[in-house]
Amino acid sequence: MAHSHEHHVSNYNSAFAIGIVLNLLYVIVEATYGFITDSLALLADAGHNLSDVVTLVLAWGAFALAKKAATEQRTYGFRKVTILASLTSALLLLFALGAIAWEAVLRFSDPRPVAGTTVMVVAFIGVIINAATAMLFAKGQKHDLNMKGAFLHMAGDAAVSLGVIITALIINITGWDWLDPTMSLAIVVIILIGTWSLLKDSINYSLDAVPNNVDISALKTYLAELPHVNTFHDLHVWPMSTTENAMTVHLVVDEYVEGQGLPDEIKHYVHDHFEIEHVTVQIEASSYACDSKHQHCGIQQ
Repeated sequence: MAHSHEHHVSNYNSAFAIGIVLNLLYVIVEATYGFITDSLALLADAGHNLSDVVTLVLAWGAFALAKKAATEQRTYGFRKVTILASLTSALLLLFALGAIAWEAVLRFSDPRPVAGTTVMVVAFIGVIINAATAMLFAKGQKHDLNMKGAFLHMAGDAAVSLGVIITALIINITGWDWLDPTMSLAIVVIILIGTWSLLKDSINYSLDAVPNNVDISALKTYLAELPHVNTFHDLHVWPMSTTENAMTVHLVVDEYVEGQGLPDEIKHYVHDHFEIEHVTVQIEASSYACDSKHQHCGIQQ
């Protein structure tokens, strides 16, 4: 009774290519001027932007692999790679944030002058590039964990670059060089907050937890209220990738109904209302499912 609906995934190859090239060029510019001006804020942001380039590369690779056909050994294909990519990028980002925070703390004991005007110009370029890249993934981030990660990283970077501009302006006016490492720590905190949900979701998806876009309580209520369905058991919902969900369930129905037409009705409903594309429904007659040899006679809660 396996069944699946056609699941359309937009082609983001151009978005990935443009985003990677733009951000890689900006990393080179930002790191160069960070060393020239001895600005930890610029170097910190360059390091983070480099991790974003890695994130985009991983997401792009996973996006391509997910579309490869299934094989005899990999009956689901490479869909799960998209989840592993988002988890890997989140872990790499946490490592980079730790290094940035450590350097910022050390810099407090040895603050150094910062060329504020240069920092502002470079950061302004960052605002434009990061905002433009974020817009490339604005639509896809609503339905795909990988796209969401790319969008959040780029939108966050645009906000951080704006913060760097404000900090450099204040340093130019006041001469408070300690604001540079302070801003670096602020960058770490802001990015960490934005990354935490991505890390949590990636871990949950890796462990086949119920996807965020599926209301499991509402799904159980729907199944329990179906006509002629007495009970159900072995309900499982899990992510096959960052864009596709799967579900299996056993329904115990009235003996004389025999579930005729019911599986197709359920498959179409959960696809349209719960965004579950791959659904398997097994029908069991009441007299068979609840005899002394079977233990599942109650609705799972």
